[in-house]
Amino acid sequence: MRWPRSLPLFAQTLGLVIATLIAAQTAIVVVILSLPPPPPPNVYTVDDVARTIRADAETTPESKEPPLVAHMENEPPALETEGRHRLMVRDALARNLGLSPNSIIVYQHGPRIVAFADGPGERPPRREMAGGEPLLFGRFQVAVRQDDGRWLVVEPRSAFGLDPWQKRLLLVFAVAVVAVAPLAWAFSRRLAAPITALAAGAERLGRDPGAPPLDIGGSAEVLAAVAAFNQMQDRLRRYVEDRTSMIGAIAHDLRTPLTRLRFRIEAVPEPLRDKLAADLDQMEAMIASTLGFVRDAALPRERLRLEVASLVETVMDEAALTGASASVQQADRVVIDGDPLALKRLVANLVDNALKYGVCARARVFTDGGMAVIEVDDDGPGMPESEIERVFEPFHRLETSRSRETGGIGLGLAVVRAVARSHGGDVVLRNLSQGGLSARVTLPMAAGRVALT
Repeated sequence: MRWPRSLPLFAQTLGLVIATLIAAQTAIVVVILSLPPPPPPNVYTVDDVARTIRADAETTPESKEPPLVAHMENEPPALETEGRHRLMVRDALARNLGLSPNSIIVYQHGPRIVAFADGPGERPPRREMAGGEPLLFGRFQVAVRQDDGRWLVVEPRSAFGLDPWQKRLLLVFAVAVVAVAPLAWAFSRRLAAPITALAAGAERLGRDPGAPPLDIGGSAEVLAAVAAFNQMQDRLRRYVEDRTSMIGAIAHDLRTPLTRLRFRIEAVPEPLRDKLAADLDQMEAMIASTLGFVRDAALPRERLRLEVASLVETVMDEAALTGASASVQQADRVVIDGDPLALKRLVANLVDNALKYGVCARARVFTDGGMAVIEVDDDGPGMPESEIERVFEPFHRLETSRSRETGGIGLGLAVVRAVARSHGGDVVLRNLSQGGLSARVTLPMAAGRVALT
């Protein structure tokens, strides 16, 4: 069955419930009509009961299941109604035992003991007679009054497990479940597929803001949600692009007044001119870094599957070639989807920070909770806890350890966090107990992939 793409979810759910009920009832009716009627359970003859009363239970046929048992009671079982059927059983049992019918009580539990026809002149069904005597089946009790006034009660032994009719009912239920399960699974999968795809699209947007819009069919509610999601994604993309373009334009336009200032300070006295020139150099470096950051963010790049440890090892080897103390302590083979150039810049910024302010850089790559983890440690002085989050702000620097003379302009960690979050991950800093600082980057692993061995 193929429903219209725009059918409301309520209508689809209602159709699923109705179709499931119809299928289940159809399966039950088919099974019941195809199976033969159940034979009467626990069929006993009057002679079986009589032999048990005579304490001759060992002569009861072994095929009787469950066997009859006898026990003494001070009071007879309660009698619901006399009824023609019970009277026939009572009279037949009295003749067999040679007792008065008044000393025998027959009591039934649930269905009647024998199903004789009630019309005058009609004979009982053949399957309910044995040699002209009525048969007993189901749950019943036969009580015979003893000479001391007590009552000997004979009944089938309580058996563990299910009765045949209960087993047949369970069989019908199982067949109905088996018949309906594929239909319910197909409908449920069809209803859940668009929602699952929408959730995957939201996750993909978190990893790649430039991902293409969703193309998902389904109910009217799902189509409305997809349209709203695509519109939101387009607005977010335009907002980021506009903001990036504005920052780039401002940084570019600042170069012109800076150039004019550089010419004008030539007439300033020498001591003051050197200080002004240093400030202009710093401003030009900040503008150049900002333009580079904007340019990298604006360029559309394809996300590729790459192995993280190889990328980290490449950056560390390049740092080691310059004589720096850079090493990889752990390199599990982990595959992610990402921008190779942006991720290489992320690792390079972390390694540069560790070498500038922590003397050495030690890197590790491993997995944790389904995420790829890159850690870079150093042996530096660390940083105050109050500054750990602030250092991710653009152009923010620590005056004591990350000064203008030894550090950059304060975009390195901002770039690291921007790249990590654009890939659906994040970066955090923490001070090590033995001294030094540790940068931990988490990135989602590639879908359907695991760490390589």
